[in-house]
Order: sequence, then C-alpha cells, then structure tokens
Amino acid sequence: MQQRSSVSLFSRHLAGLCMCLLMLADTQAAPRSQQDLRSFMHGVVALPTAQNGNYDVFFSSAGLPPRGEDAQGRWQHDVYLLHWHSDEAVQGQPQILIARPEAQEPVSAARNRSGHVMLTFEDGWNSKDEVSQRYAVYDAAMRPIKPYPQTAVSGGHSGHVAAVGERFVLFYSDGWVDGDGVNGQGSGNGVYVQVYDGQGEILQSIDVVDEQRAWWPMLAGGERTALLVWQQITDRQNTGQLNMAVLDPQRGSLSDIRLLSADLQLYHYNLAWLPAVSRFVVLATIKGQGVAWLLDSAGQLKARLDCLPATVREAGLMVSGTTVFTPTADGRLMQLAAGPDSLQLQGLLRESKGRPVPWRPVGSVGLPRRDGRLDWLSLTERGVQWWQFDPRQTSPARTAASCASAGDASLQK
Repeated sequence: MQQRSSVSLFSRHLAGLCMCLLMLADTQAAPRSQQDLRSFMHGVVALPTAQNGNYDVFFSSAGLPPRGEDAQGRWQHDVYLLHWHSDEAVQGQPQILIARPEAQEPVSAARNRSGHVMLTFEDGWNSKDEVSQRYAVYDAAMRPIKPYPQTAVSGGHSGHVAAVGERFVLFYSDGWVDGDGVNGQGSGNGVYVQVYDGQGEILQSIDVVDEQRAWWPMLAGGERTALLVWQQITDRQNTGQLNMAVLDPQRGSLSDIRLLSADLQLYHYNLAWLPAVSRFVVLATIKGQGVAWLLDSAGQLKARLDCLPATVREAGLMVSGTTVFTPTADGRLMQLAAGPDSLQLQGLLRESKGRPVPWRPVGSVGLPRRDGRLDWLSLTERGVQWWQFDPRQTSPARTAASCASAGDASLQK
C-alpha cells in the first residue's frame, strides 16, 4: 500500500484552512484563525459505563486550553478522559490518558460486551512512516490490557473502531494521493479492516478498497454485524461517493460494496446502531441537504428521508431509544424517530438559551441526562464547550412529501 509523502501530509493538515477562515472570521483573532481547527482539538466519543446513565468521554486535544500547532507547524494532541454523570453532569477535570510528542488524533473508542475498551487514533510519535494507526485496550476499570503504543499498521490513518459482541472492528485508511478532495487536499488511498478479540489480539485483516481513492472510514457495531461507510473521490473535486459494506466479524465475511449516494459533501456523514429497533441509521449531507437512511443488519434499506437540514462535519449521533439527535449546520439539533421500517423527522431543537450553536467541524457528542435534557459536548479551538437542549421544546418540522420515502428500492451495487 502506498505511503504518504511529507508534502501530502502537509497539504492534508492545511486542508481545512479556507473552511476555518470562513467559520472564524467573526469570532477569532488572526493567529488562531490561520490554523486548521483540527490542530486544536479533533475527535470525541462517549461510551456508557457499567453504572447506569454514566459515560466515559474520550477526546483528543493539544493541551487544555488547546494551543494548536507548535512553532514548526506540528500537531501536539494528547488523549483525554472525562467522566460524565447523568445526574451531576461532569465530575472533575479531564485527565490525560495518553501523552506523547506529536499528535494522537482523532481518538475513537468502543466498549465490547465484557466492558473492555479499545482506543484507536492516528499517531505521529515514533513512527517509521509519517503516522501510524495505533491502539490500546483496557478492562472495564480502564486498566491496560494491551497498553499504548500498539501499532495496527504503520502508515495507517483516520481510523475508527466499533464493537460487535466481544470483538473489536478497526476500520482505517492507508496511503495518500494528492489532488481533489476538500480544497485540493487529496485523499486516502484505500480503506481496510482489522478484527480483534477482546484482549486486543488481531484475528483477521481484510482489504475493503485496496489502493483506490477512498478514506475517512466510519462504522457502527450492531448485534452481529458492523456497518462500514466511507467516502470515495469521483471526477468532482469537492464531492464524492458515500459507499457502504457490511462486515460479519465472527465469520470474517464482507458484503458487496454498495453506493449510498453520489454528490456527498465530504466528511459530512456519520452513523449509529439503534438497539431498540435493531437497525443502523446513517446521516449525511448530499447537495447541501441532509439525508438519512435506515438499514437492517444485512445492509438492506428499510427507510429513507431526504430534504433534511444539512448536517455538521464530524458531528456525533446520539441515540436514545428510537430517537436520534445530531447537530445541524444552522446551529440546532435535528431529532429523528425510527421504527423497524420507518424514519420520521420529529423536529428541530434550539439550545436552551435560544442561541444558534457555532458548531465546529472537529467533533461533538450528546449525553442524555436523567431528567430528559441533553448535554452536548462540542470541541472548539477554545476548548470544550457544553450546550444544553430540552427535547420537550422541539419545534415541529416536516419533510415535504415529495422528499420522503420509506422502504424504497434496494441500494445500488
């Protein structure tokens, strides 16, 4: 697999410059507005603990408050752990879990059926290539089983992890090709899977897309399968295809690759498993509008919604029973209701004080309070920001009949 050149990595780290300038023009002083927002903070995930209603929140940050890149333009993220409680919210300050020179970002994490946790991230420290996809595995009390640094693949990057039963599925990219992509930043050169047992021992490696312009692999773990989605460059510079496949990590089998949609706004997608209805949900922004798909464990389409509000780059999905929440580009939260064969736009939520939220394209995650409200943790160039929403204050919103469909034709192969 092709490895990236230093020029490629440099261009990748500058990829968000134009976007950052636009987002920060009214709020930031010049030194910070000149930097890619991801150099401050990048990647956040929340895992429920054994204590009902509580979460462990992991995020990558270049210090607290985040300082961005160093004088040589290098990123310096460490991995932090924050304990969140559904009654009292945050307890204590974030603690550094993994710290090394160069960046460990964006962190992704999953907890398996036994409570073991795998963390993974792109790591610039002590790598024979520019970066390596690294990981660590912990028990339920966050004691190391496979302590950092464990190298999944030298040269790997952009990895994310999910759990299916006892097993962990690590989905990552490798290689880099200059040109096209966001602001001409280029693209990864393939997406790949590794399956691990609950102790962090590798069981299998699978080439999903080998040495083609595919990257930013995202996934969700269900009861028996994992849904894989990624973006692939076509002949358009600023859009791509959103592709998917289903992995059975017990059998080590991968489905055919299918096209979810063309004209994807790059990086503007995410997915989750809904245990209450045994379905996967995928949300993305296509041609400036939000689209949602409901898929079963085999990847078969059960419902679809079009003409939704545009989503936010790298924003998380929060699942509460049959309800899904995610940030929207206009500074609100979108609320969807799912059934086994249906999706419905329930409405849009404003932040508790009525202000539009200046969502950043570097990661956010929702956390449900016992009283029904939602705390939303958002990574920013200033540090962690908290926003609060009350689903009881949802403003009704309807999708035009011509834009909604349910149980329609199978996905294209």
